[in-house]
Amino acid sequence: MSDSASVEAMWEAFEAARPELAEGAAYSAWHFCDNKADADELAELVLAGVKRATAGALWSYEAEGESIPQVGDCSIITDWDGNARCVIRTTEVEVVPFEAVSAEFAAIEGEGDGSLEYWQRAHRAAFEREFEGTSYAVSADMPVVCERFDVVFISE
Repeated sequence: MSDSASVEAMWEAFEAARPELAEGAAYSAWHFCDNKADADELAELVLAGVKRATAGALWSYEAEGESIPQVGDCSIITDWDGNARCVIRTTEVEVVPFEAVSAEFAAIEGEGDGSLEYWQRAHRAAFEREFEGTSYAVSADMPVVCERFDVVFISE
């Protein structure tokens, strides 16, 4: 089972197991990163409890006409191939300049060695790939959406 069938099955199982969180909630399904290796690795880090946050460029949300995450939002995290892995629930959202992302946030994002230096290097590279061919450029004051979350359901 993969793609939409996997996502729908995950949401139905979540609704049955956690009706207090699922009732009336909308959800989105997505994977981390822009490549299979990283997307699959980060999904595993979420499942292991290591990754409890994510960051995205505010400009990307705006360009795609998407709302930024809100506290209480649910998301189904998938691997690169669209297979549902778990449901997360947003607990905190803050928009800060790139240079103001804290070492504490970098650590709970759980990537690489967990350092702020690693976070800055990896995210600068990811944002540069994302902005390729656009008028956007990574800068110290670029607004970054910092989202913290809890894993609220993992299918057996």
